[in-house]
Amino acid sequence: MAADQKPHRALRVLVVANQKGGVGKTTTAINLGTALAAVGERVLLIDSDPQGNASTGLGIPHSKRKVTLYDVLMGDAPITDAIVPTALPGLDIVPAHADLSGVELELGQQARRSFKLRDAIDPIRQSGAYTYVLIDCPPSLNLLTVNAMAASDAVLVPLQCEFFALEGLSQLMRTVELVRGSLNPNLEIQGVVLTMYDRRNSLSEQVAKDVRAHFGGTVYATVIPRNVRVSEAPSFGKPVLVYDLKCAGSQAYLKLAREVVVRERDRRAKAA
Repeated sequence: MAADQKPHRALRVLVVANQKGGVGKTTTAINLGTALAAVGERVLLIDSDPQGNASTGLGIPHSKRKVTLYDVLMGDAPITDAIVPTALPGLDIVPAHADLSGVELELGQQARRSFKLRDAIDPIRQSGAYTYVLIDCPPSLNLLTVNAMAASDAVLVPLQCEFFALEGLSQLMRTVELVRGSLNPNLEIQGVVLTMYDRRNSLSEQVAKDVRAHFGGTVYATVIPRNVRVSEAPSFGKPVLVYDLKCAGSQAYLKLAREVVVRERDRRAKAA
């Protein structure tokens, strides 16, 4: 290595997961990825949901999805062939296709069926091209979610500030423990991010207090507010940070990105 060449930083793979739908999971994956890129990280977002909402939300039309995660998991293409640059410097995506919904049946009893994504990501880990990979999962426990958790270093959990939040979180924690026990013993909880927070609603405040009391420092200080601009942005194929940088939702995701970076920096310092 040349004297002026710095060694690349180890890639950190985070799966954005919650088995409950409608919690802001894809919105968090898109906007956290955008915010991390905005603060200087090199980010690859993997859309592992057959609905392909992360791909659509980043403005990737179907005509540009020539090679998708489906092709990668089926062994028909390396993941590098599926990477599509977004309009945002520092943020690329591996898009999804509706065919992903058939992966469980098509892989059948194949060897290492739960490790297809981990094996695919290995060249990305070695390349040093990215500092973060974010994986957006479907809102269910299926082979796609299992593959994502088996491939990841840690889980980032979006949790909506609503009545059944803790019940959904406890189910996810049980899933994480199962994956740790059988597929990925090093899987960590990177953090819990509270989403759809409405300060006018006393229930939001109570749920936030309950989650913090139960999970302590695992919960990020940053809270993502319920914000109409966040909801509007996907229909324009843009992250909210591009759609309206100054809105409360954009500012919250920028704060969350900084918090994620600081948390990761502290983790690396402790491990050194």
